[in-house]
Amino acid sequence: MNGGANDRVNDRVKGSVNERVTASPAGEPARVSSTDGMAPRPIPVVEERMTRCLVVDDDAEIRTSLQEYLQKFGVTVQVAADGREMRRLMGTQVIDVVVLDLMLPDENGLSLCQWSQQHHPQVPVIMLTAHGDPISRVLGLEMGADDYLSKPFEPRELVARIHAIRRRAKRGEHEAQARREFRFEGWSFDRLLRQLVSPQQVVVALSSAEYRMLTALVERPGRVLSREQLIELTRAPGVEVNDRSVDLTISRLRQKLGDSPREPRLIRTLRGEGYLFDAQVQS
Repeated sequence: MNGGANDRVNDRVKGSVNERVTASPAGEPARVSSTDGMAPRPIPVVEERMTRCLVVDDDAEIRTSLQEYLQKFGVTVQVAADGREMRRLMGTQVIDVVVLDLMLPDENGLSLCQWSQQHHPQVPVIMLTAHGDPISRVLGLEMGADDYLSKPFEPRELVARIHAIRRRAKRGEHEAQARREFRFEGWSFDRLLRQLVSPQQVVVALSSAEYRMLTALVERPGRVLSREQLIELTRAPGVEVNDRSVDLTISRLRQKLGDSPREPRLIRTLRGEGYLFDAQVQS
């Protein structure tokens, strides 16, 4: 990204960051007041919880400016300066959305977008492209990007696009959770009854941890899930879940599904990345 484009992005981010949060009387929402003398206005509350965003850009000033700005709108931000750090963070952190610059020092953003779709298809990607670069924009969308913004851009527009993507993702999650019965490889899993039935029509008992783990897996077939993501997806009130408990639960599930411990076919281990449920799931 050239210096002129960087300056324009930074100027827009900093200009918007000129706003400040001011205290409000008890019982009223916090308000944003502007240094230009305009009347204060309420901060829009869009998400029920903080959205976890990964910003990947080689410009340190842009990373810092976006990190400070997005936090005002219910978005916690992790930052990466290159593809290597992006891969590491996506393998160890739970990420809701990635904001990915096309031009990075070590790897092209298009190949990183393709890698993200292969290994973390549940995580939407917003690609940042140079102004007037329609070819890269089209290629990015074809490789799996969910949205794009041309530099320079208004930070408020990025906030709106992040929230819109999260709303779409949550609708998809709710639809998946509404499904009651899943079928795969002759097995039947009823989420409401918490009942797993083998191809021989034998009911297989599941512990609460195994039930939560199987639910997480069948709702996301073909997706690589890191241990950190599985901890987040299977967490229950008053129950401590860690890397070791994830591995033990996976091992027990494999036994009950008749999966070979040496060469598992249904629940595959991807060394250094996590687990993948490798089955066609019907509901």
